[in-house]
Amino acid sequence: QVQLVESGGGLVQAGGSLRLSCAASGRDFSTYSMGWFRQAPGKEREFVAALTWSGSSTYYADSLKGRFIISGDNAKNTVYLQMNSLKPEDTAVYYCARGLGSLSITLRKEGTYKYWGQGTQVTVSS
Repeated sequence: QVQLVESGGGLVQAGGSLRLSCAASGRDFSTYSMGWFRQAPGKEREFVAALTWSGSSTYYADSLKGRFIISGDNAKNTVYLQMNSLKPEDTAVYYCARGLGSLSITLRKEGTYKYWGQGTQVTVSS
């Protein structure tokens, strides 16, 4: 059984930083691509960032590029999302997900991911 557990969310002031973690159990983490999505109140879930299974490629939502950084540690079966210069509009529940695929267009789609974490709340105050 594959499980993804996010942590690291919380309340932060605008301009601050947070690092989210997603610990994966189950099959070898390194053979799957990992993604981060977020859902703000009253909005649809949206793509944030993705890391290919090889770790060789990363993809970001255009609006977040330069502020967010996705990385992974295969030895720990963990993927991270470093979020810098946070804004109130970054407030959302952040989800990590695991799936197959390596293309940017594929990894931006929710349907690519078979396994999802329970989400962690990030609140950015102004």
